[in-house]
Amino acid sequence: MSDTLMTEFADNGVLTITLNRPEVLNSLNETITLALLQALIDARTNKDVRAIIITGAGRAFCAGADLDRNSWPSPEGLSAGEATAASMDRGFNPLVKAVSQSTKPVVTAINGTSAGGGVGLALAGDIAIASENATFKLVFGPNLGIIPDMGASWFLPNLVGRARANGLALLGDDLPATTAKDWGLIWDCVPADQLLTAAQTIAGRLADGPTIGLKAVVKAHDRAMSNTLSEQLEYEKETQRVLFDFPHVSEGVRAFIEKRKPNFRDVS
Repeated sequence: MSDTLMTEFADNGVLTITLNRPEVLNSLNETITLALLQALIDARTNKDVRAIIITGAGRAFCAGADLDRNSWPSPEGLSAGEATAASMDRGFNPLVKAVSQSTKPVVTAINGTSAGGGVGLALAGDIAIASENATFKLVFGPNLGIIPDMGASWFLPNLVGRARANGLALLGDDLPATTAKDWGLIWDCVPADQLLTAAQTIAGRLADGPTIGLKAVVKAHDRAMSNTLSEQLEYEKETQRVLFDFPHVSEGVRAFIEKRKPNFRDVS
């Protein structure tokens, strides 16, 4: 594991991954991007990991791509656009997919500035919680004349609507975490000194739950963004057909009948 990424694994099955380039606001160069991607791949197949927290060291969560020309080495002869597309294909896009499609619930603990592609990373998890001093800033358009990436162009309009997404992306203004919560961009906003505790509490609850079923809930919500009601009803039916044969559902039913708290850790 690169020293640009720190990991901590708790007894309750929560893996905390911390971006550790505070001197450059945890911007994503090749090393940290591929290290984070590998950590998520490893967690996917590790049965002991039941939930994941992603956060940042220092005063920023993530400032997006590191724009230093040496941050993503590329073959000679590529144009700037070709080199950018290659880095997205190799690192940024697989990373966003690894977060959003993780088989384990993912909590993003947004500890400070989240800018550029860092906004996409922050919103790619299943539950986003931010400190009160955190801000979101989309600088792609006004500062560079490019479109939001790392999923930001998908997450923003789907979460807060086209008008607010356009305002954020065209003007590049800071969006305070308190407003982000009011808009429904994130789940919660807490004092800075309580962020990790709050994230660990949420992740611990998810780790205690039926993780396969919880991720199925997230997938159902994602599908609903493009499905008609009839298509979603059909999707619900087919998903329940599969899930009701999983042991965690049987445990949930037994616990309900026996009036006790279900124990999903031994069955999922």
